[in-house]
Amino acid sequence: MAGIGSYLKKHTEALVKDVGIEPACELTGKSKATLGRYYSDNAEHADRFMPIDAVAQLEKAARYPHVTAALAELGGVELSFHDDRPNAPRTGGVNSDVIALSQRFAMLMAEYQQSMEDGRITVNEAKRLLRETTMLQQVLIDMKLNLEEESG
Repeated sequence: MAGIGSYLKKHTEALVKDVGIEPACELTGKSKATLGRYYSDNAEHADRFMPIDAVAQLEKAARYPHVTAALAELGGVELSFHDDRPNAPRTGGVNSDVIALSQRFAMLMAEYQQSMEDGRITVNEAKRLLRETTMLQQVLIDMKLNLEEESG
């Protein structure tokens, strides 16, 4: 467990430094000292870790989800990171999700049809199909989050 704790603390430190210590304090409402304890390798702070809500707030502001990626790696999970951050939050909830889902699926099918014109899928075509599949997956995740939010 000591190895896992140390690993998470290193990624917590990377997250705080990515955002910046002052902005991290403002976003989380934590002091510099408290944030420092979350990634300190001193024995007295070995059992102190950043709360998950603070991680979520910082990762939203960071360039990369450091702690989430570390947790995924520890669990043997592979993440696909994309920096698709819209300028404004989408409105319309589930209705707009259904429209986005049908549009993404249509794009995937168009890419598939184009790839299969010669009867085989090349490496580059497979990469494009994978990219479209990942985007379709992201729409489904957004839809799931909106449904959970609406169901209270």
